[in-house]
Amino acid sequence: MQQPDGPSPHRRTGPGVQSQKETAVSNIRQNDQHRPDDRGPAQRPPYQGAPANALPLTASEDRQWATMAHFGGILGFIPSMIIYLVFRDRGPFTAQESKEALNFTLPPTIIAMVAWLLSFIPVIGWVFAILNALLWVAIAVSSVVAGIECNRGRPYRYPLNLRRIQ
Repeated sequence: MQQPDGPSPHRRTGPGVQSQKETAVSNIRQNDQHRPDDRGPAQRPPYQGAPANALPLTASEDRQWATMAHFGGILGFIPSMIIYLVFRDRGPFTAQESKEALNFTLPPTIIAMVAWLLSFIPVIGWVFAILNALLWVAIAVSSVVAGIECNRGRPYRYPLNLRRIQ
């Protein structure tokens, strides 16, 4: 059976006549513009905004994050920097101790990175490799000692700390 070319004889065509598809799309658009409960145009809910400042840390959480800032010194300055930036406004002990840990770990981490790069130099690279290893051991031992003291609730001050971040 062949379909006739052109419009079907059973369909109305012409200006002002909508197909079923066009009618369905038009109905959907009209329904989207009105809510069933109020006959006005649909509106987006008001913007709720960002949440208020985070809650302050409890005493045990404050001590815990301060301890983690010191223990993070084993990995370099990044853990103490993250803890300082995230928790400095939420707990005074965490702010003080993470700043102390950041001040202590930042310069030796930079020196260790430079020593690691210089360790690839032929002939004298072994000197920088040994320096790098000794520096990381010193940072790790100091960080563990500081973390233990901080976990006991006592502030810790590193000897030979530049304290550049105020």
